[in-house]
Amino acid sequence: MKLSIIIPVYNEEKTIEVLVKRVKSAKLPKNLSKEIIVIDDASSDKTASILSLIKGIEVMKHKNNMGKGFAVRTGLKHARGDIILIQDADLEYNPDDYGKLIFPIILGKAKVVYGSRLKNYPLKLFGKKRTPLLTHFLGNKLLTLVTNILYGDGVTDMETCYKVMSRGVLDGIKLNAERFDFEPEITAKILKSGFQIHEIPIRVNPRGYDEGKKISWKDGFIAVWTLIKYKFTD
Repeated sequence: MKLSIIIPVYNEEKTIEVLVKRVKSAKLPKNLSKEIIVIDDASSDKTASILSLIKGIEVMKHKNNMGKGFAVRTGLKHARGDIILIQDADLEYNPDDYGKLIFPIILGKAKVVYGSRLKNYPLKLFGKKRTPLLTHFLGNKLLTLVTNILYGDGVTDMETCYKVMSRGVLDGIKLNAERFDFEPEITAKILKSGFQIHEIPIRVNPRGYDEGKKISWKDGFIAVWTLIKYKFTD
């Protein structure tokens, strides 16, 4: 079996080299090989030159900045794996979590697995372990609630980057997302197709806007509209 790891990248010169090294060294179940597909979404910094020096990865480059959703779709078109995993290019998510995300699919216990940042992390307003990026935490909670109301599921982290699924799940799904509407669209269509989302708690190292975080409150409104739209259309 093969795992396809799809990494959309835009202006991540500070993190991409370390991230790819971590992805390469991530331990996988026996008899599972991997391919690493990086999509450079027209980065204007040194991301492209850094990627050109890294061996053992497949790099695709957009001429124009098309957005995360479009970049992921580009990667999906070229993925040859039996299992697909989406990986952001920053260092928020830990590739050491791959094993526990993949095992339920290999064992036949799930077709879709999400790595949940919120499953074991309750809201904390005070103290050393208070919730970072509170507005994003609450926004994600709201978007996840909307998802569950519309699609009757019980996910805890719809917006998570770590979405892992067997190839067959994607065969019947047509994706149209170009930017950060990718997360709600794929979640809506997975649930609408009748698949259950299995969640595994993951580790996370949140970053702020000064470290390159790109999603904004406007994307939250787009996400709500996307969830509603695909409830009633294909």
